[in-house]
Amino acid sequence: MAPSNSQTRLVQGTLDMLILRTLVFGPSHGHAIAKHIQRTSDDALQVETGSLYPALRRLEGEGWIEARWEKSKERNRELRYYRLTPKGRERLAAEESKWKQLLEGVARVMWPAAEG
Repeated sequence: MAPSNSQTRLVQGTLDMLILRTLVFGPSHGHAIAKHIQRTSDDALQVETGSLYPALRRLEGEGWIEARWEKSKERNRELRYYRLTPKGRERLAAEESKWKQLLEGVARVMWPAAEG
């Protein structure tokens, strides 16, 4: 079954938020962003290349991140490093607030304070 349009938006919105959150800690290249999400989620979340780079382009197009080619400290080649913009920080704060409300609502349904 193909995901509905609203499911696709939810998945994109979630990935966008995770990328923005990762970039709070400083500039990073795509592979490092994916690894950070995987590592900090205890391997529960794995971001595929086919999802990551379109998301990065989308976020850049929205003005929430900016990118530039820089010499890698670990490797002798240039990598595209992504940085959070002030507009991206605002977006992240809004998304975090929505997620907190959603999680609290789901928790109230799943684990009511006083059952019966």
